[in-house]
Amino acid sequence: MTLPLTDSALIGTCLAASALGLIVLTSSGSNGQTTDVGEQAPAAQVEAQTTPQEDVLAQLGASPAPETVRVDAEFGEQVRSYLLQNPEVIFEAVAAFEQRSAQAQADMDRAILDANVEALFNDPNSWVGGNPEGDIALVEFLDYRCGFCKRAHDELLELLEADSGIRLIVKEFPILGPESELASRFAIATLRLGGDDMYQQVNDTLIRHDGPVTPEYLDELAQVLGLEFDAVVAEMESEAVSTILAENRALAQRLQISGTPTFVMETEMIRGYVEADVLLELAESLRN
Repeated sequence: MTLPLTDSALIGTCLAASALGLIVLTSSGSNGQTTDVGEQAPAAQVEAQTTPQEDVLAQLGASPAPETVRVDAEFGEQVRSYLLQNPEVIFEAVAAFEQRSAQAQADMDRAILDANVEALFNDPNSWVGGNPEGDIALVEFLDYRCGFCKRAHDELLELLEADSGIRLIVKEFPILGPESELASRFAIATLRLGGDDMYQQVNDTLIRHDGPVTPEYLDELAQVLGLEFDAVVAEMESEAVSTILAENRALAQRLQISGTPTFVMETEMIRGYVEADVLLELAESLRN
């Protein structure tokens, strides 16, 4: 019996169903990131945090989803019958949905990045490595206790060695508890007290450190660096360091960053661990 539905109508229905299923299945993926494991925000806070995303989607011309969708029972049975006879349609719909979702996310990321250019690329309080005069800016949000950040560190060093035009900007973003906070405060304090070269040494040491981050460990590290630990502690507890961390967290919230590592290369955001080759290709594509 010929169904009274066109293939295009059925595929549209499949797309909607597959999209819903895909959202449910992929909502918890980490994509090579370590995420904040703090308490879940109250409902009122969650709603407030989603408002900027809704605004950006509206600017991009997205239409709000209908509150309820009612499907006629006979129509649903027709769809089921069609899918049983043509199951490959589901995979085609999922592939199309993934492509559209990725494009929508990229468009939304670019809109948010455009609104935060100064805080990202011209922040006077963030360490700048690589080539300070480079033509491609790469920002890294990191946590020293994050396993994926540790893996990414050598990839970044490989990137800077292979491409002399990369300007690397590090944003201290401690999200994994008190030890992360302690490490980031120590790193920022050494940058303020000892300058860029000392920060680079501290950054490399902390990201490779496998043990706990304790005051005793940081005292030993300060001695290696030739710093008076009491002076470092005073700087770690200063309002200036607290302000820098607060500004980094506020920027991450505006960019909808909740995990580390997260990278921003010019107009592109990369959420999660990435290899040097991928960053090299992206840098070249941005230049062209």
